[in-house]
Amino acid sequence: MTRILHRDPKQTLPTAVAGSGPYIIDAEGKRYLDASGGAAVSCLGHSYKPVVEAIKAQLDRLPYAHTGFFTNEPSEALAEHLIDRAPEGLEKVYFLSGGSEANETALKLARQYFHEKGETQRRWFISRRQSYHGNTLGALSIGGNPGRRAVYEPILMPAHHIAPCYAYRERQDTESEEAYGLRVANELEAMLQQLGPDTVIGFVAETVVGATLGAVPAVPGYFKRVREICDQYGILLILDEVMSGMGRTGTLFACDQESIAPDLLTCAKGLGAGYQPIGACLISGKIHDTIVGGSGAFQHGFTYIGHATACAGALAVQQTIERESLLDQVGKRGGELTAALIERFGKHPNIGDIRGRGLFLGLELVEDRASKQPFDPALKLHAHIKHNAMQEGLMCYPGGGTVDGRAGDHVLLAPPYIIEEEQVAEIVDKLGRAIERSLTEVRAT
Repeated sequence: MTRILHRDPKQTLPTAVAGSGPYIIDAEGKRYLDASGGAAVSCLGHSYKPVVEAIKAQLDRLPYAHTGFFTNEPSEALAEHLIDRAPEGLEKVYFLSGGSEANETALKLARQYFHEKGETQRRWFISRRQSYHGNTLGALSIGGNPGRRAVYEPILMPAHHIAPCYAYRERQDTESEEAYGLRVANELEAMLQQLGPDTVIGFVAETVVGATLGAVPAVPGYFKRVREICDQYGILLILDEVMSGMGRTGTLFACDQESIAPDLLTCAKGLGAGYQPIGACLISGKIHDTIVGGSGAFQHGFTYIGHATACAGALAVQQTIERESLLDQVGKRGGELTAALIERFGKHPNIGDIRGRGLFLGLELVEDRASKQPFDPALKLHAHIKHNAMQEGLMCYPGGGTVDGRAGDHVLLAPPYIIEEEQVAEIVDKLGRAIERSLTEVRAT
């Protein structure tokens, strides 16, 4: 009997014992094609030797030294690597142990920035409905998914939420994509005017929405208008690229495809590819200089920030992505996977939308394609799909509550950047069987 409190204690999980490229192998010898990178983490696949060797070498030199006393070579080198490639204006990095910590850090940096400027009345964050920014209390507070918030609502800090940029469900038939994007972006301006612009700290958004909506990119022009509004009213733009960053959408930073730069940017999953726990918050020069030129210190910290071994592993991951031209591979395999999904599911009566960028793709399931009516949430279609996909030897990342936090089902795909053409076919084939079996099961309920 396990002594672990698992995510779902009623479920019996297979035991992972080995990894080989895009596959995980369990204790029974069964192989699972990791078509979701776990949770969009394992961008290099599993057991990639150069990264493992870099971690071993760092362990031999220095596993850890507390950053209250020392800096270390791997964190300095990783910071140089990221900032040299970062969107314009991002000049410093703060390394954490994951995405929730990175977003918590961004919120605190944003608040302290205005405190240092003497604008202590600023207290509000605005984010979007059906967003997800992590499970620490601050990150959960700005997240906009009712299902994830419900139990903890009484202890969350107040935040304000506007509409997501979710064209499949919310664009009107008479609107162009550009007109729709402007309409929902302008909800930010309306909220600012309602709250009073000088009371707002910043706007937080996933560049491409991940777990809660299933790989939903913004329509053209949306983020440019958001950037304009933030500049006009003097608030910060905080972009969450914990899932979508580090090459997942085909560029190192997802916002490169939006032709904008944020004031703060968070990343995590693909940063270290799962080889060590790591996240990062990239910081604009104006925020850094205001804090350093004011009180002189960031009033925040965790025990394992700038962890030497984690940074050594992440640097090896990022060097591999660049050395092996894996961003080109993301574009190529992402195009192949998108085409294969459209061929298999494009006319499927229960697949309403196929979306995403690069190797960050989602399928939304519907009971009726014409009306976009979701399945009854009590059926838990997404859970059936996960179970049946695992039976097939396929890891995918289904989610529920897609539409409003309660109803709706989607499947998120985020395979390693190293997949080959035959594995694209394997993903679609196994996913197709898992979906069909799941639909049969819920209809028989």
